[in-house]
Amino acid sequence: MTTQAAQPPAKEQPGAADRRSRLNGLLRHGTEVRYLGVIVVLIAMCVVFSLLRSSFFSYANIVNLLSSTSILALVALGLTFVMIAGQFDLSLGATLALSGFVFYGAYDNLGIPALPAIVVTIIAGALIGGLINGTLVGRLKMSFLVATLGMLVLEQGVVELVSDGQTHSFTSALMDGLAFNTVARVPVVVILVVVAYLVAWYVLRWSFFGRDIYATGGNPLAAQLSGINVVRTIIFVFAIAGAAAAAGGVVQAARIGAASPAVGGTIIFDATAAVLLGGAALSGGVGSVFGTTIGVLFLGVLQNGLTLTGLPSYWQQIVTGVIVIGSVLVNMMAERAEVEV
Repeated sequence: MTTQAAQPPAKEQPGAADRRSRLNGLLRHGTEVRYLGVIVVLIAMCVVFSLLRSSFFSYANIVNLLSSTSILALVALGLTFVMIAGQFDLSLGATLALSGFVFYGAYDNLGIPALPAIVVTIIAGALIGGLINGTLVGRLKMSFLVATLGMLVLEQGVVELVSDGQTHSFTSALMDGLAFNTVARVPVVVILVVVAYLVAWYVLRWSFFGRDIYATGGNPLAAQLSGINVVRTIIFVFAIAGAAAAAGGVVQAARIGAASPAVGGTIIFDATAAVLLGGAALSGGVGSVFGTTIGVLFLGVLQNGLTLTGLPSYWQQIVTGVIVIGSVLVNMMAERAEVEV
């Protein structure tokens, strides 16, 4: 009986190993690479849209672009915390819609002044996110998809119940000022969003809580063994996301002067696209406020430019969908490159 000698492994073509090594190196630093790519495409879009429509860089259009993306910016900011912690929240759009009716109920029905009503609304959003979603996921170990999908359906039902399917208008000088006033020609709502982003940047970049969020998303077991209260961290990030969505709901209600059951339906998809474009990973432990800012601006410029050029709205949905899929694919390639090293 004869045995066949083992064949030596096939040699790689000259240069193939170097090319693969360079590719893996790029993917391992996927956040920086995507920053560069997204920024380059963002600049290119601005140039193209300005050539197609001279009004693109007008003051009126820039104000409109920044103001209209403020709601997305708030929801995406909250989602950034959740995704860095390795979680996800499908219910943020429903929380946004429900928050409009929380404000309406507090302000119009209970007679609470506008500013305290806004505070009540944001606290309610934080409680919905933290005490319900955060507790279900963090303490009871329920899948975040199951928990937040259940809350999505529940909140949509509550919105239909309290609204009876109707939009409820209100009149408030404070809300009008929030939506339309400017300071030094900068919209008030944009200033507030910038402040929120600066606070979030400080928390994630410099605070112990920010360190805990990254550690929890990167490796929950290792984080727990190192003394981090993983359950508390998860509850807090869901509370932050709920508060941010509620703030977005307040801005939405201010912009249209009403609480409407028709808002927030697809904002979670845009927010997800923005956070992924900013370099966050679905597996957690990766992401930044700066990256989310770039992602929000990318989508805002894209939608604004397509609107100015007169293209149908469904093209915005198609492009956003392609962006989400592409971002997920790049994330998957980056994670596989990490494993191979």
